Amino acid sequence: MQTHQLVAHPDHPPLGVTRVEARVLGSDAEWLRLRWRIEGIGKLVVPPFAGRGRADELWRTTCFELFLKPGDGPAYCEINLSPSERWAAYDFTDYRDGMVERPFPREPDCTMRMGSAMAIFDATVPRNGLPAGECAMGLSAVLEEAGGTRSYWALAHPERGPDFHHRACFAARLEAPAGP
Repeated sequence: MQTHQLVAHPDHPPLGVTRVEARVLGSDAEWLRLRWRIEGIGKLVVPPFAGRGRADELWRTTCFELFLKPGDGPAYCEINLSPSERWAAYDFTDYRDGMVERPFPREPDCTMRMGSAMAIFDATVPRNGLPAGECAMGLSAVLEEAGGTRSYWALAHPERGPDFHHRACFAARLEAPAGP
């Protein structure tokens, strides 16, 4: 299990969120299990249930993101996961270039649990929809709070504005999946 503290981009501070933690709970030949824990959720906006299915522009409100870059080349993939249960997956040939929808064998499972001061977002992603080998990894979150305030949380940030696609954000490693 890997645990990572995410950092809010300083140009977009949160209203009430005080901490975001992302975890890789497990990875095997079938599934990649991820968890984000958010503390200070009093003003957090959670998109309403919309049912499973692909959707674009999930980042416009609270969503959670996984970026994976296999090998040494510039290509990478992006997975967006929403508390609404909507999701998206894209491949890029280079930094923000050549975007196409990434095929997925089945839909991810997403669950949001809310407490009075913290929330847990769990995602189970089909492993055969992801790159097969070891990857550079970025874990991130866009958190919308009251009044439309959005904060951008990542493992690391580039010097300019928030940009989860930037190589600085690929600050962790995801090992190749364990065998069956």
